[in-house]
Amino acid sequence: MKSLGLAAEKAEIAFFGGSFTAIDRGYMLSLLQAAEPYIRTKKFAGIRISTRPDYIDEDILSILKHYGVTTIELGAQSMDDYVLAINGRGHTSGQVVSASKMIHARGFSLGLQMMTGLAGDSDPGAKRTAESLATLSPDCVRIYPTIVLRNTPLGRAYLKGKYRPQTLEEAVSLCSELLSFFEARGIPVIRLGLHASPELERDMLAGPWHPAFRELCESRRFLRKILGALHQSKISAGKIRILVNPACISQTIGQKKENIRALSRAGYFAQIAADSGIARGDIKII
Repeated sequence: MKSLGLAAEKAEIAFFGGSFTAIDRGYMLSLLQAAEPYIRTKKFAGIRISTRPDYIDEDILSILKHYGVTTIELGAQSMDDYVLAINGRGHTSGQVVSASKMIHARGFSLGLQMMTGLAGDSDPGAKRTAESLATLSPDCVRIYPTIVLRNTPLGRAYLKGKYRPQTLEEAVSLCSELLSFFEARGIPVIRLGLHASPELERDMLAGPWHPAFRELCESRRFLRKILGALHQSKISAGKIRILVNPACISQTIGQKKENIRALSRAGYFAQIAADSGIARGDIKII
């Protein structure tokens, strides 16, 4: 709290890394009781938890409300019951809908988490999941490409050649579209890709993990926007000058100048320049 300073008054205490309402009830209550004094004295704005959709009911929500929980994130992962079943998620799409409605009705902020690249899923399936989640009016979304970990059912399937994870290129292409989809509907994507951790580094077998995954997705969105603008303007090839907000220079260029190279392969010789008069996310091509 000392390191946050005055920002702590707008911050939430978070219980993540598991299904909070599915743990031992006594242990859950002890954690909430430890955090409650900081909420009651307004040193923090509230408590944020993540949990499973099938471990939400009116009794649990009453407990969470009593102790000052403000945000509940549900690990929906997919809205395809077949995908949920073969990945052993243990809940259904209907439970995601039911839990989301109860959370909204009790005045909590709702977060929804989805995964791409699950066994049995596809890009069109992930987009349908995104569409279904958007209809539940979440206050925020997290998107996690599936990473294969050792000593897991998915890890064993991968080693037997029964599961193929997304490539990094496939994940970036899909997730950049999902990012645009949610933001166009006013739903912020507060996380794209897994956090780096010693456990992830130790146990990862395969999958589209990258330390700057969101940056890759943001850059891909800029490339898509530039190519769309060039097509619309009927500029077939040649030298172009692309003006963007100064905060968007690196995303426009792309990591290791990937967007510059992609434009070059398409026949465009691009120069990127900053213009503070252009809004973030917008471009102007000369």
